Amino acid sequence: MSEKEIVAFRHSLAHILAASIQKLWPRAQFGVGPTTEEGFYYDVKIPDYALSEDDLTRIETEMRGIIREDVAFEQYDLPIKEAIKWAEDNAQPYKAELLNDLKRSGTTNAKDLKVEEMGRIASGDSKVSSVSFYKSGDFVDLCKGPHVESTGKVGAFKLLRVSGAYWRADIHKDQLQRVYGVAFATDKELEAYLEGLEKAQENDHRKLGQELDLFVLSDLVGPGLPLFTPRGTVIRNQLLAFSEELQAAGGYEAVWAPHITKVELYKKSGHYEKYPERFEVKSIESDDEFMLKPMNCPHVTQIFASRPRSYRDMPQRYMETTTMYRDEKSGELHGLSRVRSLTQDDSHAFVRPDQVEDEFRSIIGMVKQMYLVLDMPLLVDLSFRDDSDQYFGDRALWDDAEKTIERIAKEEDLSYQVVRGEAAFYGPKIDIHVKDGLGRKWQCATIQLDYVQPERFDLAYIDKDGSQKRPVMIHKAILGSIERFLSVYIEHTGGRFPIWLAPEQIRIITLNQDKAIEDFSNKLIEDARSLSLRVRLDDDNESVGKRIRSAEIMKVPYVLVIGPKEVNSGDVLPRIRSDMVIQERKDPLSVSEFLKTVANEAKSRTTHSSL
Repeated sequence: MSEKEIVAFRHSLAHILAASIQKLWPRAQFGVGPTTEEGFYYDVKIPDYALSEDDLTRIETEMRGIIREDVAFEQYDLPIKEAIKWAEDNAQPYKAELLNDLKRSGTTNAKDLKVEEMGRIASGDSKVSSVSFYKSGDFVDLCKGPHVESTGKVGAFKLLRVSGAYWRADIHKDQLQRVYGVAFATDKELEAYLEGLEKAQENDHRKLGQELDLFVLSDLVGPGLPLFTPRGTVIRNQLLAFSEELQAAGGYEAVWAPHITKVELYKKSGHYEKYPERFEVKSIESDDEFMLKPMNCPHVTQIFASRPRSYRDMPQRYMETTTMYRDEKSGELHGLSRVRSLTQDDSHAFVRPDQVEDEFRSIIGMVKQMYLVLDMPLLVDLSFRDDSDQYFGDRALWDDAEKTIERIAKEEDLSYQVVRGEAAFYGPKIDIHVKDGLGRKWQCATIQLDYVQPERFDLAYIDKDGSQKRPVMIHKAILGSIERFLSVYIEHTGGRFPIWLAPEQIRIITLNQDKAIEDFSNKLIEDARSLSLRVRLDDDNESVGKRIRSAEIMKVPYVLVIGPKEVNSGDVLPRIRSDMVIQERKDPLSVSEFLKTVANEAKSRTTHSSL
């Protein structure tokens, strides 16, 4: 089945969903009902009634009844004035709002809703003359489509959940309820998706974060402000150290910038109006306005600008692992994946125009190396501008930059697609997505080209001929937000971290409180820590079986049980976590050989055990 056909039946299911809700709750008021990557949803408000998960079965039953009736989808147009009257007569205030916006300006100015596509443009005039409707049985909806021929031709589906959603994603507007569904061409595809969803729920990073003691969310600290435990901090630090290692090899030098700045910095950069999710603070002693930094790039422009630069000094490469702050809507906060305090491996290079290509290739090499080690395939979006007026800078520079980026993507053999309208306001970018163990796609790394900020901050270097030239600014993050990346990676691994990332690499379990066993274990721990290995002693007063099970639950890569046999022989037989084993070990080995092997595995960032 083609992508176009899949979109058509998913959109048709959104229409059927709305029709079913209206049958069950005739006073329902509808927002929008688009398709998603796996299905569809519809935003709805039912006066004096709140939908719950328990209502999904009733709605699904009604939907299946409409599907069995196999009613035709009929498309027709209405003049814009008549369409508005239809919305008002049928008590559909949200449809009326969209239509009035469409009538007034020819667009809703809300690109996520895509309602402007419903308009029919009058010949020789930019004004909308009519809009598209679809009818199926007694139900009528403002909609451009596409739809299938009739309700019986929609594939396999299931409703999943109900959540809150602000109308037009605006916190100041009504809160509606969003009913989500998934849909696939066949029952087999739907069943496979639902099985994957069940596994994803088992691997939910919030659940595993608590079970594995990785991070904490505290109401007293505040929503969207995670706290990392010692175990979680190990993983953060190891990942960020790898990122910094890759960057240092590419010529990047560490810098540091404060977490607060005068508002004027972001007004000059252009970010102030583009990021309304800002935290602003007042100075006690002056009238200066400050804000917590939502991004770091304006700060580093001032490091570049702090002294004269020659063409020989280029590139100037700065890296900083830094925390930034954004006042995200509370309803959109989600574990580590959407937070108000985010830490990025944030880096910037100031290059001559003739150095752009080499720098991009160097960064792409870093990204490839990172995700090869992490065993996560890459997919790439080339995020380019559209024809709107939301971008800064000269269009000719944009066109040239986009051509350069696409050529590099081809030559670097990246699996990419061009996405219009997703560029940063200051330049085009490469958004790098990773695919996790459940086949889901997540955006993490990014490489961005910026001609605008060097212009706005009047940055310059002295060229060979003595003239002043404008540098090009390249923004990059290999992991992106470490919090967001960890939400992905915890679920990708199910908490079974490779040896180099495991918060606890070795657990030692003693058979009893014998002094010889205690001394042997302490010496083992001392030797392990001298090799920078992370080891823990479990000498609790529990059965050995229970303590082994505890280590399994915490997904420790290696477990050593120490008793008289090990003390007398000086050899150990490690229990190896099942996902790491190539061949189960049956023979013991010396403590020194075991520790050396594990230390080499950690240093080489391997995934499997070599024992």
